[in-house]
Amino acid sequence: MIGQPRPALAGSDLVRKARAFVVTMGIVALFGDMTYEGARGLVGPYLGLLGASALAVGVAAGTGELAGYTLRLFTGWLADRTGGHWPLTILGYAFNLVVVPALALVSSWQLAVVLVIAERVGKAVRSPARSTLMSYAARRAGEGRSFGLEEALDQIGAVAGPLLTAGAIALRPDSPLAGYRLAFAVLGVPALLTLLLVLAARRVFPTPEELEPPPPPMPADLGRAFRTYLAAAALVGLGFADWALVAFHGGRSGLVSLAHLPLLYAGAMGVDALAALGFGHAFDRRGPGVLAWSCVVGAVAAPLVFLGASVPALLAGAALWAVALGAQESVYKAAIARMVPVAQRARAYGLFFAVFGVAWFAGSVAMGWLYDRSRPGLVALAVIAQLSAAPLFLRATRGLAPQR
Repeated sequence: MIGQPRPALAGSDLVRKARAFVVTMGIVALFGDMTYEGARGLVGPYLGLLGASALAVGVAAGTGELAGYTLRLFTGWLADRTGGHWPLTILGYAFNLVVVPALALVSSWQLAVVLVIAERVGKAVRSPARSTLMSYAARRAGEGRSFGLEEALDQIGAVAGPLLTAGAIALRPDSPLAGYRLAFAVLGVPALLTLLLVLAARRVFPTPEELEPPPPPMPADLGRAFRTYLAAAALVGLGFADWALVAFHGGRSGLVSLAHLPLLYAGAMGVDALAALGFGHAFDRRGPGVLAWSCVVGAVAAPLVFLGASVPALLAGAALWAVALGAQESVYKAAIARMVPVAQRARAYGLFFAVFGVAWFAGSVAMGWLYDRSRPGLVALAVIAQLSAAPLFLRATRGLAPQR
C-alpha cells in the first residue's frame, strides 16, 4: 500500500538487485574489454611493425600506464567531490570509440603511441568512478565474488576481442601491417556497443549508492594499513611485465607467429577470467590473505616467459601471468571496497591505481631496457619485486576477516 515500507528495500531482494547491477556492469565491461583488450594484444607487435624497438615498446607501454594511472588521482578526487560517478564513467568509455579505431590510420609508431596513451587516459577518467559504482553493490553481494564476476565477464570480452582481431588479420595474409590496421578498425563496433550499454545501465540503475550496506568493522589504523597496501601494490606493479613486452618477446623469439599472437592473448584472457572467479571466491571465504598467493604466481610466470626457450614454457608462463592478472583485477579492488569508507572510496581507488601505475611505468621501462641486455636481470627484477609484496599484503589486510 502507498506510504508503507517496501520489503524490496532490504534483505534478499536488495541482494538480488545488487547482483543484477554487478552483472549489468560486467556486461558493459565485456564489450569495453572486447575493444581495449583486442587493441592491447596488438599494440606491441604493431609498434614493432611500425619500426619501434624493444625499449620503445617498453617505454610506450609504461608511459600509457603512467598517464592512465596517475590521472586517476584527479578523477578519483573529482568523483568523490562532485558525485558524478556516472558521467565520468560514460565519458571514459567514449574515449574508446574515438582512439582505438584511429590506430588503424597512423603511419608512424610515435603517432600510435599517442593514441595508446589517449586510450589509457579514457580508462583513467572512468576507472575510479566505475569501481566505486561497483563497490556499492559489491559490499552488499560480496566483494570478492562481485569483482571476480565482473572480471570474468570482462575477460569474456578480452577473449572475444583478440579473436575478432585475429579474424581481421587473417583476411589480409599478404600484409601483416594491413591486417593489423583492419583489426583496429573493426574494434570500433564493440566500442560503440559499450557506450550504448553504459547509457542503458545508468537509466536502469540511476542510484546504485542505495545498495551500500552499513559499514563493516574497520582496522584500528586504516591509514597505516592502506599505506602498506599501496607499498605492496607498487612492488607488484614494478615486477609485473606488460603484455606488450610479453607479446614482443613471443614474436621476436620466433616461438609464436605474428598472426597467432592475438590467439595467445585470447587464451591468456580466458585463464584470467577463471582466475578472477577463483580468487574472488577465495577472498570472500578465506579472507584477503589470498592476495599474497597472487604475488607468488606472478613471480613464477616471469622466468617461464622470458627464460624458457620453448613454446610450452612460454604458454605456461603466459597462463600464470594471466592468473596473477586475474587476481589483480578482482581481489585488489575488492580489498579496497572492504577497507575504505564509501565517502573516500573513489579517491582511494584513484590513489591506489596511481601508485600502481607509476610503479608499472618504472618496471616497464626497466624491463624494456633489460630485455636486450640481461634477460636474467629482467627476471630477477620481476621475481624479487613480486615476492617482496606478499608479506606486505598480509600485513595490510590482517584486520580484515573473511566475509562469509
